[in-house]
Amino acid sequence: MYSVRPKLCNTAWDFFIKLLEEFIMKLEKLVGDRFKEKPADCVVDSHALMTRGGYMKYVASGIFSSYMPLKRITRKIEQIIREEMDAIDGQEVMFPVVMPASLWEESGRYTSIGKEMARFDDRSGSPLVLGMTHEEAAVHLVREYGQTYAKYPFMIYQIQTKFRDEARPRAGLIRVREFTMKDAYSFHTSQADLEEYYEKCHKAYENIYARAGVPEVISVKSDSGMMGGSVSHEFMLLTPIGEDSIAICNECNYRANMEAAENISDIARDAISEEIKKVHTPGFETIEDVCNFLGSDAKNSCKAVVYQRNSDDKYIVLFIRGDLEANETKLTNHLGFEIHPAVITEESGLHTGYIGPVNLDADCIVLYDKSLENRNNLCCGANEDEYHLTGLDMSRDVEGAEFFDFAKITEGGICPVCGKKAITVSRGIEVGNIFQLGTKYTKSMNMTYVDSEGKSEYPIMGCYGIGVGRLAAAICEEHHDDYGPIWPMSVAPWQVHLCAVRADDAEVKAFADKLYEELKNRGIEIIYDDRKVSAGVMFSDADLLGVPLRIIVSPRNMKQRVVEISSRDKSISKSVELDSVVSEIEALIKEMK
Repeated sequence: MYSVRPKLCNTAWDFFIKLLEEFIMKLEKLVGDRFKEKPADCVVDSHALMTRGGYMKYVASGIFSSYMPLKRITRKIEQIIREEMDAIDGQEVMFPVVMPASLWEESGRYTSIGKEMARFDDRSGSPLVLGMTHEEAAVHLVREYGQTYAKYPFMIYQIQTKFRDEARPRAGLIRVREFTMKDAYSFHTSQADLEEYYEKCHKAYENIYARAGVPEVISVKSDSGMMGGSVSHEFMLLTPIGEDSIAICNECNYRANMEAAENISDIARDAISEEIKKVHTPGFETIEDVCNFLGSDAKNSCKAVVYQRNSDDKYIVLFIRGDLEANETKLTNHLGFEIHPAVITEESGLHTGYIGPVNLDADCIVLYDKSLENRNNLCCGANEDEYHLTGLDMSRDVEGAEFFDFAKITEGGICPVCGKKAITVSRGIEVGNIFQLGTKYTKSMNMTYVDSEGKSEYPIMGCYGIGVGRLAAAICEEHHDDYGPIWPMSVAPWQVHLCAVRADDAEVKAFADKLYEELKNRGIEIIYDDRKVSAGVMFSDADLLGVPLRIIVSPRNMKQRVVEISSRDKSISKSVELDSVVSEIEALIKEMK
């Protein structure tokens, strides 16, 4: 009979699972296959290694089942998160996965959110939604509780399954549709109090990533998106396979998501403005072709980027410097509605490839990027097929134009903080986000409290999220080699992997069994491989499981009265006398934690 030493658990279910895990620590009983071949559909290393290693199984696009190793990893991540949230006075709650549509109608998001949210009716015809985030549920939970200022501030959080119908799930657990997430919601009576707590949560997030083995994670200024609010930060693990682009200043440490980074133009106005002229440009529709034909630089051109409003297909024409790209997030935030790239018809009055800001006669919303402000001697479309204008002066020829920041920041661009041309653009995986939501949800859902002077006020909210599965995948991306993951001790599925090479050897089997029991009785998390397989197969499986410490018991070692202890990251490799194995392992675990 195996010994059972259950650890502290959060729920009766966790306790039951831990009991089961104490009995299933031999690799031969571990459900899930491990294999050498890289799956054809895996485009990133974490997806390939976690599929090969028996961590998860594909169910549908963006939906996976988890085997025991991944479940152990994510539960450790969850425990780190719980401890850090509890340390800043968070109270764990649980919101429903399924919510009535009426709750989302209160906030206005039932109609404003698109196909990402799953909607359905129950058997009585009542509309329901699957939770993709829980701001509405959080307000609903505390709306009656928080009716007096004396109850504030407070923070509630949950670790819960969510569903978001992503248009393009990819990269295994990095972008999925069904996922486990920690989301927290704080409530305050003043902006100053929210800002103070926001900084506490920012620090707690830094602690979480450091404890999980990825202290390299950085925070960047971000766009609030569908969450709303005025201030938000994303926590990014910089990696070439990341989906997000991050603007970083190497001079002052400014960091922002490309969606939120301000683009600054410093091109000076020419001293003399040329006369505006119409030039025949037959067949030249792209800004590159036109500039080459005119012998000009794209920086000295004004191009049109055209979109349509989703609701009614009304045209939106954005004029921007020719060498820059439009930032659609900035554009939609400014407009306040969703857009899509335009399909330009003959009836629109727009001339594809020849659209310009002078004499534009079309039913459209016209916007101007700051890169054009006070510029002169530009080329642009003439709003006539096969013709462009030269000598465009924005101040002289486009009266009343207002300029806003709609452009993507570029490599080598000007830092919005220090003003130096020191911007670099890197890729990153978002592993968490925090928002200052303000009163967006409390006001729309009529949550109020009475202040010390008897006046009714709306509470101010903060929101703080971490995707658990995505963080596990990000850790794997940061810590792996060609053979498998290299899990940090704090989140590894087990602390020690015991390999009995030639378990058919009586002496090897007897010592390995005794060591297994002794380490287990010391509270050490151990996976034991005593299968009658070759050493190559045994070590290959051990690499895929990525356990930090490995103990090898073999006939050769038994003759020398030692065992081999090595670390998965290859920083440790030593022979240890049999009597010292347990104390050595305990010391190494303590050091690696």
